[in-house]
Amino acid sequence: MAKTVLELTPEELRKYSLRPKRRLDRGQRNRLMTRAKRHARRAAEMLKREFGATRVVLFGSLAHRLWFTQWSDIDLAAWGIAPAEFYRAAGTVAEMTSEFKIDVVDPATCRASVLEEIEQDGIDL
Repeated sequence: MAKTVLELTPEELRKYSLRPKRRLDRGQRNRLMTRAKRHARRAAEMLKREFGATRVVLFGSLAHRLWFTQWSDIDLAAWGIAPAEFYRAAGTVAEMTSEFKIDVVDPATCRASVLEEIEQDGIDL
């Protein structure tokens, strides 16, 4: 079964640090985060308008400034989407931009540790 980053052991986490070490400077990171947040807001608006989401929360690296890198994706949790429409909604959001990968989770079916992170550190959009 897949794990969240919070559940990885230090050894498992090291596998992901093999990416090139080129880091973004502060200005580059700010511009990239601004674009990512713009995409996140657009996705949230679409999920509400077209799929009836009652609440959309941004979480993960984009919600934690220090965690954000040039490889970060956009993580959204969406409440109120009919179960029969959820995968279509997630697919529609995933196709909104080629600049960032956008993932949508259903809080009703995600792991308790993920839901705890969403509720504790997420940003309502």
